[in-house]
Amino acid sequence: MLNKYARAFFTRVLTPFAALLIRIGVSPDAVTVVGTSGVVAGALIFYPLGEFFWGTVVITLFVFSDLVDGNMARQLGRSSRWGAFLDSTLDRVADSAIFGGLALWYAGRGDSLTLCAIAIFCLASGQVVSYTKARGEAIGLPVDVNGLVERAERLVITLVACGFSGLAAFGVPGIHVLLPIALWVVAIGSAVTLGQRVVTVRRESAEADAIAQGGNGA
Repeated sequence: MLNKYARAFFTRVLTPFAALLIRIGVSPDAVTVVGTSGVVAGALIFYPLGEFFWGTVVITLFVFSDLVDGNMARQLGRSSRWGAFLDSTLDRVADSAIFGGLALWYAGRGDSLTLCAIAIFCLASGQVVSYTKARGEAIGLPVDVNGLVERAERLVITLVACGFSGLAAFGVPGIHVLLPIALWVVAIGSAVTLGQRVVTVRRESAEADAIAQGGNGA
């Protein structure tokens, strides 16, 4: 749901910036690579140190590249299979860095193996949720389902919680509990979304097989 409405809003907001980058000769692929590099650096440098506020600021600044590069490609009329592949692949890298950084924190100074495990589960389940859709589409199925917690929801929930939890370092009391809650929400939501996609692929594949068998019988 966030993908549908938030993307439309931010696309309008970021269109002038995308046009500026085009005028100065920046390519969409360069924006994709730089954006992902910024997210990875922000997550793996700041989060393991417990610097959640500043880490989230850095990540948020770079995460919008995911919208800017696509906007640039559309303005240039250069949408390509390579660009879609690069964007999707680096999205997975960025997501892994975010949850990997949180896992490192909880495995170290955060001192919670439970939350470390939950962060790792969020990392892995996010990858599998994306894979189920890609694999379903690769075998010719539409995978027509709006999952409970997709990539946009995972990022928003996690980054907002990280940002606010980081305010604890500035003396805001009690706010540190937001991040553990967010990780549990993302973990459970990702598991539900995975189940939704698996059920959808099973139904669509059964329908496709029945149609194929009916056609062969005719």
